[in-house]
Amino acid sequence: MSHLNLSCVLFDLDGTLVDTAPDLLAALNYALQQHGQAAIDTQAIKPFISFGAAAMLKKSLGDNGNEIDHSEMLATMLSHYQQHLACHSRLFDGMAELLADLEDQGLKWGVVTNKHRRYTQPLMSALGLTERAACIVSGDDTPFPKPNPAPLFAACQQAEVSASECVYIGDASHDITAGNSANMTTLAAVYGYLKPNDTPELWGADVLIHSPAHLADWLKEILCR
Repeated sequence: MSHLNLSCVLFDLDGTLVDTAPDLLAALNYALQQHGQAAIDTQAIKPFISFGAAAMLKKSLGDNGNEIDHSEMLATMLSHYQQHLACHSRLFDGMAELLADLEDQGLKWGVVTNKHRRYTQPLMSALGLTERAACIVSGDDTPFPKPNPAPLFAACQQAEVSASECVYIGDASHDITAGNSANMTTLAAVYGYLKPNDTPELWGADVLIHSPAHLADWLKEILCR
């Protein structure tokens, strides 16, 4: 990794900046039960959060997933989630301190997520993060979501920084693909919602990050160079 003149830290939202799993999984089980399906062990579904509600629902239905028309089930899940999206979602441990440290050092930070704006904005607002973020780019804000780099370029424009001055951290391979395509330094959040068979060491990230505290230490090292 070449020398980095850091100006901005960009985060994926679900599974990287915020632990949204409790509210998303509660909405999933609510929808399943409302449509006559059995509730599921949510731990098995958590790794699919990074791929969206439809992927979560399909995985939860298992072999029946291709036989059931789950469009109404998905609509029930998303409606319930929209009404309860900040009940239990919280910044990952150590992330509040990290954001405060970035701000104290005059560094910008922002969010680039595939989550749609109608969920992203209320969640960021409920957590008191909207006014603090230099940019917030949702999955439907650009013509192509991640792994396309377009959302990351949009974030740079909002934050008034260049891509080469940014690091992007996310917990899915499409996050790293997007960051690399945008010529950003990329960090894989291996504390996030990874599948058991995921191989983040093969995603092409510059660094594997094991916790927000690890990220804080890595950033301090970069800034002291």
